[in-house]
Amino acid sequence: MTFLRLPFVLLLTGVLGLAGCSVRQPVSLYQLDAGKPEQPKQSAGMAVVIGPVSVADYLQRETLLQRQPDGSLTAATDGRWAGSLSSDIDQLLVRQLAWRLDSQRVMLAPATAGFTPDVQVLLSITRLDSGANQSAILDAQWRLIDRRGQVRDNRIVHLEEPHAGTTAAQVHAQGVLLQRLAEQLSTALKPLANQPAIVEEPRKSAPVQVRKEESGKPKIPLAAPIRTDMEVFRF
Repeated sequence: MTFLRLPFVLLLTGVLGLAGCSVRQPVSLYQLDAGKPEQPKQSAGMAVVIGPVSVADYLQRETLLQRQPDGSLTAATDGRWAGSLSSDIDQLLVRQLAWRLDSQRVMLAPATAGFTPDVQVLLSITRLDSGANQSAILDAQWRLIDRRGQVRDNRIVHLEEPHAGTTAAQVHAQGVLLQRLAEQLSTALKPLANQPAIVEEPRKSAPVQVRKEESGKPKIPLAAPIRTDMEVFRF
């Protein structure tokens, strides 16, 4: 009986071994590295609204993508984003700009009621990715709108950051790229801090329109009482 049970035991061991191999390895979750921005000290610094911030469609997912040498993108098997990448980008930019401008008045669009910004930053991020053998790359464009609604700066940015190749190193490099973007943005924003106040011009009263007399009609003089020295006698 022992001889007959041996093949069954071997078969059961093989099945359990295959089941163990099919168990998925734990997947790491990643967030962008925001650096170490300090707390801004000025409570009444430059007023800045960031946004709308447009992020490329292929980045709006939890999948952490890997850029291949041929330019294609594949999903990473050992990691993914811990939540929304777009939200991470927004928060990183707010913290970085508030620190670099030393202002507590930096917020995301839409601005709260009664908040009048000195500058609004319109930002579009069209690329932010990397690969095991590909540097991290950031492509973006910004426009700066002053308080009068005029475009004061328009710039297209291309940044690259090398890394060690691991997934963690790639995520760190992407965070560094966004920090560099915030540094360039702060440099462009600072000259717009001292804009002259907008003075509303006083409203001019509407001119009184004088009614013109109809032409062609003779003027009729007003009747006036006529005095006389004649006495009237009544009988």
